[in-house]
Amino acid sequence: MNEPLLLIPGMMCDARLFGHQIATLSQDRCVMVCSVTAGQTTADMAAFILQSAPQKFALAGHCLGGMVAMEILKAAPERITRIALIDTSPLAESPSMAADREPMIMAARLGRLEEALEGEMKPDYLSPGSNRDRVLNIYKAMGLKLGCDVFVNQTRALQRRPDQQKTLRMAKLPAMALCGEDDTLCPVHRHEVMAALMPHGRLRTIPHAGHLLPLEQPEATTEALGDWLQAPLMLH
Repeated sequence: MNEPLLLIPGMMCDARLFGHQIATLSQDRCVMVCSVTAGQTTADMAAFILQSAPQKFALAGHCLGGMVAMEILKAAPERITRIALIDTSPLAESPSMAADREPMIMAARLGRLEEALEGEMKPDYLSPGSNRDRVLNIYKAMGLKLGCDVFVNQTRALQRRPDQQKTLRMAKLPAMALCGEDDTLCPVHRHEVMAALMPHGRLRTIPHAGHLLPLEQPEATTEALGDWLQAPLMLH
């Protein structure tokens, strides 16, 4: 029996981010999506997800969802069978970046959520080409649906996130750092570090994709996750 797969979408994303992966991977296992909409720290978000998660599960998270996934791994390592970290970072927020987020919070609270979303997901974070506008429109639709309160909660969680490099060094399980080659927000070199930190970590990069890899290259993302799910389990 294949273990369940729990997917955590990134900043201001919902299950639409993982549409192709859900449709394909759910053919031979239970696939759940846990959007992080409550709490203003990654620890609070992780605790909320763990309340309703299966006893043991494979875990994959994108962007903020990857940061919450690392928090889940830190809190309950015995429940995680494998982990995939997608377009994310193990580092704490820098003071300058945390300060840069304050005007976007203010814009969202003043009814300018669309403007805040445009500041959060700049076009050059994605791979160039004709697909970019389509992906940005999907991102904007997801963000507007989630709303201002979620934007503020998730931004606060990004600002307050801890460094998780020690957590990754302790992760003795099948692990993958997955990213788009054109991701300028969480670039390839950061995923190289993550893969190197994890004892059984490996790096996989996808060409012609940036920070919204599951939407930009859905088939390649699904293939990479499928390969990761087939890796032998380990006792830990």
